[in-house]
Amino acid sequence: MGTAEATLRMDSMEVKDEWQDEDFPRPLPEDGDSSCGLTDNRTNPPSTLNVGETMAQHKRRTLIAPDMNLSLDQSEGSVLSDEFLETPDDLDINVDDIETPDETDSLDFINNGNELEWEDDTPVATAKRLPGESDEERDSSGRLWRTVIIGDQEQRIDMQVIRPYLRVVTHGGYYGEGLNAIIVFAACHLPDSGCEDYTYIMENLFLYVVSSLELLVAEDYMIIYLNGATPRRKMPGISWLKRCYQMIDRKLRKNLKCLIIAHPTWFIRTVLAISRPFISVKFMDKIRYVHTLEELSQIIPMEHVQIPECVLQYDDEKIRAQSERPKSMIAEVGRDI
Repeated sequence: MGTAEATLRMDSMEVKDEWQDEDFPRPLPEDGDSSCGLTDNRTNPPSTLNVGETMAQHKRRTLIAPDMNLSLDQSEGSVLSDEFLETPDDLDINVDDIETPDETDSLDFINNGNELEWEDDTPVATAKRLPGESDEERDSSGRLWRTVIIGDQEQRIDMQVIRPYLRVVTHGGYYGEGLNAIIVFAACHLPDSGCEDYTYIMENLFLYVVSSLELLVAEDYMIIYLNGATPRRKMPGISWLKRCYQMIDRKLRKNLKCLIIAHPTWFIRTVLAISRPFISVKFMDKIRYVHTLEELSQIIPMEHVQIPECVLQYDDEKIRAQSERPKSMIAEVGRDI
């Protein structure tokens, strides 16, 4: 009996050690009994009370989870519940209470997984856009619109109607040190006053010019007004120029260092003279006149200034006429003698 009891105790001890240290290999039995193999013990758990309690305790420990819901359902407290839904109708959080630089940043973070976007200090995009890079939308009739911010007010521009006249404002590069922009205004690209819907076109073109100016300018800047090769019927009216001046932000007016008028005519000089009552003296002092593109090249770099072909032809004809004038005067003096 003593030997049998000792054998049972040894078997019980082997089963306990095997259950508690199941991750470690146990020595093979010397007597070759397959009932004590690893496979049989895994399929047939021990039947003693102590081993059963140990097994129950072990399973309870593995099934205990922290006090939080990590399931993939949409229940309350789930990490994939409301805040990660893509459909706006299922959202039950108050987006207005979330203080972020821009709501679109969070969506980009979820979709792209780029954690660096959270830490980017670059100003996020607003309704303002650079010319040609703006978010544009079409209405039900197919007309193209652009939304911009001018003077803290949202404005809509009919891009469809001003599409042929977008070259009226271009970026001519920079001058000096820093981001001192050169803004080129080509009057030859303005619409003809006799065209259909001229007032409507000029209203939208006005918004485009002002918004482009605010977006293209970072620091100090100068405006190059190309007046050559522009017939009088394309010249903007005084009221249009006055409104442009009044709508330009005060900071932009202050940062304007120079307004260069190339190929000035008596008409443009008259317009500026009439505009003196609503234009400040400081602004009038910033106006300069150049009569040729050669004079203009002595003031600013011309590498990135886009000169329309008609202006180049006008400049060549004017230079040729000035060079021929002394010859004609000499010929007239000779005939008088």
